[in-house]
Amino acid sequence: MAEVTLIKIADFPLLVFAISLVALWLSVQLGAFFGRKLRPVQDDERDHLGIVINASLTLLALIIGFSFSMAVSRYDQRKNYEEEEANAIGTEYVLADLLSTADAMKVRQLLAKYLDQRLLFYTIRDARQLENVDHETAQLQIEMWSTIQAAATARPTPPVALVVSGMNDVLNRQGYTQAAWWNRLPVGAWCLMVVLAICCSLLIGYSSHRRVSMLFTVLPLIVAIAFFLIADIDSPRRGVIRVAPQNLISFSHSLGKQ
Repeated sequence: MAEVTLIKIADFPLLVFAISLVALWLSVQLGAFFGRKLRPVQDDERDHLGIVINASLTLLALIIGFSFSMAVSRYDQRKNYEEEEANAIGTEYVLADLLSTADAMKVRQLLAKYLDQRLLFYTIRDARQLENVDHETAQLQIEMWSTIQAAATARPTPPVALVVSGMNDVLNRQGYTQAAWWNRLPVGAWCLMVVLAICCSLLIGYSSHRRVSMLFTVLPLIVAIAFFLIADIDSPRRGVIRVAPQNLISFSHSLGKQ
């Protein structure tokens, strides 16, 4: 349940920024309260505390950098699969010439409808509309495969086998794309980053002398921005940085000119 909640929160980068900024700022204030009221830091302990803070901040920076790298690699993967999917659809559209006139026309009509659904997959954010798109996509896949299967049964020739292979590639690319969009930053990485960030904020607040300096709010702000950027890149639909279906749009425009 907690894992699902974290994933849903990560789908909204601005919410991640707001929650992390408030949580880390409060952690600094809480650490400062402990340092002033419960157990102030002794002068001979400050050097050791500084070493602990530096080590904690270094570890936090490494974890944030590692998570950022994971998010970027997943973003690049989604972009690559979009390109491959557009190439697969375009290739199958050309290979349809190897079929009979009637079958070629039907396959191309189905591919044009399929292309529209794939474009909607990349642009729609509403969950209910996305369910309809997934349903229509599955129905079109069944129709396209049935058409190719009937043509291959009627004419089991090497050229038709190429068309069958091309259609298989179209269907596989859609599955790879869907898997890439499901492949998100692990919840464990988010938990580790949050725990380390809170601990660092507590330590920095605890190390303050009499009151929390305004400079101590810089760390919560910087870490919140880093969390926002990671969540934005890792969120396929609701982030500012999203995969634009440029290759699919280009192929759709080329079909409109024919």
